[in-house]
Order: sequence, then C-alpha cells, then structure tokens
Amino acid sequence: MSKDLKVGAVQMATGPNVSANLFEAERLVREAAESGARLVVLPENFAFMGKSDQDQLALREADGEGRLQAFLARVARQFGIWLVGGTIPLAARDSNKVRAACLVYDDRGERVGRYDKVHLFDVCLPGVEERYQESATIEAGERVTVLDSPFGRLGVAVCYDLRFPEMFRQMLDAGMELLAIPSAFTALTGKAHWETLVRARAIENLAYVVAAAQGGFHINGRETHGHSMIVDPWGAVLAQVPRGSGTICCALDREFLDSVRRNFPTIEHRRLKCSG
Repeated sequence: MSKDLKVGAVQMATGPNVSANLFEAERLVREAAESGARLVVLPENFAFMGKSDQDQLALREADGEGRLQAFLARVARQFGIWLVGGTIPLAARDSNKVRAACLVYDDRGERVGRYDKVHLFDVCLPGVEERYQESATIEAGERVTVLDSPFGRLGVAVCYDLRFPEMFRQMLDAGMELLAIPSAFTALTGKAHWETLVRARAIENLAYVVAAAQGGFHINGRETHGHSMIVDPWGAVLAQVPRGSGTICCALDREFLDSVRRNFPTIEHRRLKCSG
C-alpha cells in the first residue's frame, strides 16, 4: 500500500435496463479513474435491479464467461485500474438460484478474486411493509475472501455481511488491511445503521473501508440509502456521496495505517477468538 495510491467508490441507482446500467457504471468508473483512483468499487447489483428478485435468474452467467464478466474485465483493462465488480448473478448448484458474486479484476483485466455473498437478507423491516427474502433466489457462499493487491491485503464483503463482525475477524486473521464492501442498504436500515456499521468495521479492524452503495429510487419500489463512503482505520469518514449517482476518491496512507496499528494495538490485545 503506497501513500500515493488512491481508491474510489461508485454510487448508482440501478434499474432493470442492463445496457443503461452498464453505460452509467462505465461513465462513473471513468470519472473515478480520471480523479486518480487506481482501485474502484462498484455497488451491489450494479448491472441490474428488476421488478422482482426472480428477474435476475434470466441474467445468470456461467463462471468465467458472459456479458457482465466481459464488461468488468474490459473496463478494468481499459482504465488501467483494479475493479471490485459489485455483485453479478453467477450460476449456483441449485438451478433455481444464483450466487451473488463479487469479482475482482486487476489493471490488466485479469480476474484475481471471487467472493460469493455469505449472509442473505431475509428480514421484515420493523414499522413498514417491507419484506426481503434473498435466500429464495440466492445461494449463500461459504467462505471469506482476502487477496493480495497493490493496495495491501484486500478483503471483500457484500451489504448484509456488514452486520456480522465475526466475519471480518476471520478476514483480519487473513491479513486484511483494506475492505471493499459493495452494498444496497434500504433507506430505512441505511438511515439507522449504515454509517455506524461501516465505521465500526474500520475501527475494530484498524483497516480502510471502501463502501460503495446504491442510492436512490428504483423501479421495483425500493429506495436505497446511498451515502457511499471511504473510511480510514481511525473511523474518520474521508469522503462520502449523499444520494444519487456519483463517485468519491481519496488516497490511502500506508504510514498512517501502520502507525495506528502500532500505537493502538487492539488487534494484538485480542483475548478471545471466534469459532467457525
């Protein structure tokens, strides 16, 4: 991780038109790259949000081939960036479901990592008539992902995963220094918990966090919270996009990360370990 390396996050309000979404995603990635970002994170479901969760089954791709994977590889190569590709629907063991897969590409357009969303959003939101059951169409992943990058050890998680701190302790044990978390928090849960959770994951793991979110109104009636942000290891919000489409970009500081971990060694002071 160099002090001069910049990271960026893209915020969108995705709809059901894949071509339009990809056009917007590429525009925003270009904007982030032109601002100096060498790592860019797209939000969850960046390519498609249909009228129902079942609609994504029609977009399911085999691992290693397909329009969405080709798009991510091309954009990473074209702009010479590392790209954390939000989530796309990949084939699952269950033919009636998909994997919500977050793919990571290097600056040559080569895939270097894959994370399948582990925690699925099956909830009824209190006080409103909003119900979600991701497990009806998504097959859960089984393992965490942490990989080497020019930006340090990069961990990847998705949206609802934020609520499960034991997951990030496993990532920390694998050397995580920077966390990318594509998301699509609802307006209600986002207002209540988004910033608190993002900052908590940065603080407790003494890591940078790049949280890219959906932010706006969607044709399926859903409203997402937005507020994509980049947070430093001390929990300070370095940059944020409130609502709508946009990008943020800021530099990582290796010396600051090392200094915080050295002088405030909470990681070394751990007395208990999470099982599993």
